[in-house]
Amino acid sequence: MNNTAIYGVFDNEDSLLSAVRKISDRGIQITDVVSPYPIEELFHILKLKTRIPVLAFMYGVFGMLATFGFLYWTSVVNYPLVFGGKPQNTLSFVIVIFVMIINITIASTLTTFFLREKKGPGAVPKYDYPGMTDDKYFIIIEKSAELDADAVNALLKSGGAIEITEK
Repeated sequence: MNNTAIYGVFDNEDSLLSAVRKISDRGIQITDVVSPYPIEELFHILKLKTRIPVLAFMYGVFGMLATFGFLYWTSVVNYPLVFGGKPQNTLSFVIVIFVMIINITIASTLTTFFLREKKGPGAVPKYDYPGMTDDKYFIIIEKSAELDADAVNALLKSGGAIEITEK
């Protein structure tokens, strides 16, 4: 794989989406799109799929079962205490279970994301461009032998790119 890429820099979301549509309609493979915030419409245009919501749900179910099992074991099996004749297996720890579901789901989902994307301390960015993490939008297209760079540059320019660079 060639390490050279074409970077199209945009200053607003609408021109980015317009350019992504034009490039996708031409059958050109877009390697990556970088924006300061998630744009849900990009998932539909680029036909991207993610399993993160399903994994988050499964982590939440695991968190609920693990927390309930731990609370039941500590309050009923291992160290039962009777307070004022109340039964030991009550719904008194619903709030604890709710909070732990949130904590376990968030921690597990973030861990999954960082492991899957190979992010973390010491990670080397795949694409580096000055100001990429600021307020600009980027379309990154890997160059290959069969890619017509001039046609891609023309599409990016007609889509509203304020800067086009090859690195």
